[in-house]
Amino acid sequence: MAALPLRVTGATRRFRDRGHQLTVFESLDLEVQDREIFVLLGPSGCGKSTLLRVIAGLDVLDEGTVTLEAGDHGRDVGIVFQQPLLLPWLTVTENVSLGLDYRANQGARQDGAVEAILAEFGLSELAHAYPDELSGGQAQRVSLARTVVTRPRVILLDEPFGALDPLTRRTLQQWLLGIQQSMGLTVVMVTHDVDEAVLLGDRVALMSPSPGRISRTWQFSREARDPAHLAATRDEVLRAYGEVAPSLAPSTAAMPAI
Repeated sequence: MAALPLRVTGATRRFRDRGHQLTVFESLDLEVQDREIFVLLGPSGCGKSTLLRVIAGLDVLDEGTVTLEAGDHGRDVGIVFQQPLLLPWLTVTENVSLGLDYRANQGARQDGAVEAILAEFGLSELAHAYPDELSGGQAQRVSLARTVVTRPRVILLDEPFGALDPLTRRTLQQWLLGIQQSMGLTVVMVTHDVDEAVLLGDRVALMSPSPGRISRTWQFSREARDPAHLAATRDEVLRAYGEVAPSLAPSTAAMPAI
């Protein structure tokens, strides 16, 4: 049986606003396999980012549990947000190594680790550059490198390419696939972009809104990702998206082929 670095069981999260209770998601279950990209897909407001924050320890559940299998080194989970959030007064090397200075991540520190990550991520030539000298794509690679260098068991990506232009976004999507496979990373990614979900996910879970639940899951084979198969699957996902959120579903005809 494959290892399960992450398991969420019976997860429910509620908020109160002006005396009214809002259930963001309810009775939600999911399991993430070792070394896979698990994509949470759904419209805004279905609880994707809230769930990611709960897994990261930045929020708490009202009901249910999150179980993270501890890694041999480093921390259990790392998160990358839509904005890179680099410190402008630090160089690329200093931003990447920042997380290793925290006591909780001391077990992940290894000689040459930062230099190795910079080389793996194609950032060596930018080691001494400052954030204002980087493109959007370069800055997001630095942000991901800063997370990976601490060697978390699971990496959470909260729409990491959402603020980038389409060409840079597609380039980084392909780059992420290569890095994930070469480094054996376990990734949970949030997106509302169907093309991105189908392109990147080993499994894609579609969340319905109000309250959020996983309505359907697709599993993909890396060997079967030919253009015709991806296009057919994207159309299937779009139809299901339209069923859970009819007013928010994008048009199948309006979207270019993957």
